[in-house]
Amino acid sequence: MKFKLPLPAWTMVAPLVAWLLYFLSSLSSSNLFILLLTVSLMGSVMAAVHHAEVVAHRVGEPYGTLVLAIAVTVIEVSLIVSLMLSGGADTATLARDTVFAAVMIILTGIIGLCLLIGGVHHHEQSFGPFGVNASLVTLMAITALTLILPNFTTSIKGPVYNESQLVFVAIISLVLYGTFVMVQTVRHRNYFLAPGTDEDAHAEPPTAKTTLISAVLLLVCLGAVVLLAKTLAPSIEQGVARLGAPKSMVGIIVALVILLPEGLAAFRAARMNRLQTSLNLALGSALASIGLTIPAVAIVSVVTDIPVALGIDTKSMVLLVLSLFTIVLSFGTGRTNILQGVVLLVIFAVYLFTTIVP
Repeated sequence: MKFKLPLPAWTMVAPLVAWLLYFLSSLSSSNLFILLLTVSLMGSVMAAVHHAEVVAHRVGEPYGTLVLAIAVTVIEVSLIVSLMLSGGADTATLARDTVFAAVMIILTGIIGLCLLIGGVHHHEQSFGPFGVNASLVTLMAITALTLILPNFTTSIKGPVYNESQLVFVAIISLVLYGTFVMVQTVRHRNYFLAPGTDEDAHAEPPTAKTTLISAVLLLVCLGAVVLLAKTLAPSIEQGVARLGAPKSMVGIIVALVILLPEGLAAFRAARMNRLQTSLNLALGSALASIGLTIPAVAIVSVVTDIPVALGIDTKSMVLLVLSLFTIVLSFGTGRTNILQGVVLLVIFAVYLFTTIVP
């Protein structure tokens, strides 16, 4: 009788290889070994996508997308906090740059690509507007309070909060995100399901054994991603410096690596005409990125006295407001097409270009 693995072999081998290379990283710093670490990091990200989708399929919507959103945010928080503790005062803007980059990548890059690919393959796609509106109203409030308001407070010169303000905003962020999760998973769960369809009817759910294996391997993959990304961070910073790009580019690269699993999962869902799942993933991740990262960073700042600058500059505020305004208009009718995707991707291109050439 032929033995059959419960999961594709590469999804189990990739994280194990990543951990092995991480433990060997202290023995070599050659360009070839850095390349191997980079390839292994991408392999772990791809494996994380697969395992997260297995778990998500088993638990159903909207719990499945919440699993991936929180998992990716744990990566982000762990990486930012570890870099803050090792870099000290030099990392004062790292949390801001990474969180802002994550929000812009999600709102304009990931959602734009999903709308584009959905429009190309299906012409028009529909979604439940109530869930999207709930996500957007929470996102608009939390981004304004954490990324814009610090520039205008007067107790201490911006773009920073004083200690009491930072603690207060951290609590508010948790309240907003916690309320959103309650609405998404309990009180108004139907808002986040595709209208008139069964989100999990497209395939047979995995067995409990397969789901458990995937859940464990997901944690293994996420741990490998955090450690490899931290190991590669100095090389990333050196590469950015050699290119003459602003230091904020490091935050964009870190955010791109962190969001790759979620972006791929959202892209696949949009291509299979499951736009509601794509939007649950994208908007839920944007909320988790701010709602969980800012409180964690605030705790580290208060305990260790490491300064944290949260306020974004004027150019970034304009791009953030433009992105949110465009998203609100794009999702106003409950249907999307290729045009909204192109517009959002253009804004994303402007964001990247003006970061490199400010």
